[in-house]
Amino acid sequence: MPQLRPALIALALTLAIATPAQATAGPAITIENDRTQPVFSYADAIREHVYVESTVDSDLDGKLDKVRVDIIRPKESGPGLKVPVIIDESPYYDNSGRGNEAERKVYDAAGNVVKFPLFYDNYFVPRGYAVLNVDMLGTTRSEGCPDIGGKADVLGGKAVIDWLNGRAKAVKADGTPAVADWTTGKSAMIGKSYDGTLANAVAATGVEGLKTIVPISAISSWYKYQRSNGVIYNYDYASWLANYVDTDPEAKCQPVRDKMDAEDGDDTGNYNPFWAERDYIKGLLGDASKVKASVFVIHTVNDLNVKPDNFSAWWKALADRGVPRKIWVGQTQHVDPFDFEGRRGLWVDTLHRWFDYWLHGVRNGITQEPRADVEVGPARWITQRDWPAPFAMKATLRPAPDGSLGLDPAAKDSTASFTDVAMSETAMVADVGTPNAGRVAFTTGALPLDLRLSGTPTADLRVKLDKPTSNLTALLVDFGEDTRVDWRRGQGITTLTEEDCHGESTAADDACYKKVVTNVATRPLEIVARGWIDVQNRYSLSQAAPLPVGTYGTVKWLTLPQDYTFKKGHRIGLVIAGTDSTYSGETGTGANVTVDLAKSSVVVPFALAAPLGDMPQDKARFHGPDRIELPKPEPEFQFF
Repeated sequence: MPQLRPALIALALTLAIATPAQATAGPAITIENDRTQPVFSYADAIREHVYVESTVDSDLDGKLDKVRVDIIRPKESGPGLKVPVIIDESPYYDNSGRGNEAERKVYDAAGNVVKFPLFYDNYFVPRGYAVLNVDMLGTTRSEGCPDIGGKADVLGGKAVIDWLNGRAKAVKADGTPAVADWTTGKSAMIGKSYDGTLANAVAATGVEGLKTIVPISAISSWYKYQRSNGVIYNYDYASWLANYVDTDPEAKCQPVRDKMDAEDGDDTGNYNPFWAERDYIKGLLGDASKVKASVFVIHTVNDLNVKPDNFSAWWKALADRGVPRKIWVGQTQHVDPFDFEGRRGLWVDTLHRWFDYWLHGVRNGITQEPRADVEVGPARWITQRDWPAPFAMKATLRPAPDGSLGLDPAAKDSTASFTDVAMSETAMVADVGTPNAGRVAFTTGALPLDLRLSGTPTADLRVKLDKPTSNLTALLVDFGEDTRVDWRRGQGITTLTEEDCHGESTAADDACYKKVVTNVATRPLEIVARGWIDVQNRYSLSQAAPLPVGTYGTVKWLTLPQDYTFKKGHRIGLVIAGTDSTYSGETGTGANVTVDLAKSSVVVPFALAAPLGDMPQDKARFHGPDRIELPKPEPEFQFF
């Protein structure tokens, strides 16, 4: 073998030494006080984008749709320093924006994002994470058509996880292959509303590499989002929302929207294959039994957009399967925990510790802490072992013909009747002691102690109709003057001018956001829990069974869940009515409904230290306020 010249030998030795030194130069993941530390430069972070090939052709153009993925990661990340990933997949990056301040993506001349919405990038990139803002298929700069919770929504997000773990292909803007050689493959999905829904959906596929999700005010079943036991909230909503989030010319995806309208079952309100595809608890694409990721749920009990049965049913399914989990339960409306008054710093730190544990393997004890944080009054929180409150006792409250509500059943053959007409909740709860043709109402006496409802009440009625079906509404009401969270106004929060900052900033993307305070209102009553059913869906959500005219039948269903304290001196009310026009798009059936009071009740889970004694009753019938203004929350499309 010929002798190498001295200059070539020196060069070879220099290269041999310089390569590994360069790969390990600069900061490394640093953990102090059980937390990753901000040792990487946010300003110098790599900002890039790729297009991940999905497994679907949602726009029917003969090509598999590509998912646009915008990436920000530490400059040092690469084969020598692999980092985990935090993903916010969203359909809203170029229309309604994200967060309380409606931030949108801002791009530079090369098409890379220089302003990533929300604080995740500012805070977590310096601590050794990559943050990915993913455009849901059919939205912003991704290809395809949105199908509102269906195949394209689910499999588009899954493809990104697969690419991070080497199971899917991606290309750069110039068409050259893009390989995620800078990541450990461990990923999290987070987001509010639709974004959190996508996290639920992808987790329910059981995809490998997704280690945790943080669904905030998220859907677990699109049927529950748009239906309640056969009662329809909105008509043709899926196609409307698909058109709203898709900023491409309308003609492109019109056939997809037409197909959704044809398949959504608005003519019956029944659960069908359209909704089964969009069910992540036990559906065609996703199933809670497949979930391998840990889950940190955040929801509010007064969210009448993504109604809280979406989180309670999901939470129970995860618990039944032993999925590692954590939960925050608030009392505002459709609000991110970043905007819970007085909790912003705690939220950022808790999320930080959660991600550190599941993605960086930091043993910080977060899974040994109480599982649940629960808001029990305006900006007043407690922690407890689980949610609902462990060992809650179920009290069966029974209506009587004199308008009282107690623990003893009414006399045999006692009845009350009303007509199913479209009626607002304000009208349903006004002057409850006076007969009203559209509802019947019952109240306890003044409570001798505080009673905390924690969980999901059950309405159990025996009814007779003079028509094949009727819509039924059950409202559980707190009668008593009090200052409560005013979740009907501004979703329960008011935005201030003062800001605080969480993370590092650049001139294009700062980490500072306006503070908020909780809205409160003093009123003589509050509707605590509410539930709806179409009587013909009493046995099955997928098959109607009309109740034979003039024959009694049992109608039993779950209301929406709640966590609420009825205070000493207040009264608990039960209102039974027909169609709730405040939340349903339906008109009343006109059926006359006769309620067998002796065999009807509402079962309420109370967090009690001892068994509930006698329920107080008044000799004089309680009438309640004769008029009450309960503003209807803002239309859903303004804050989904």
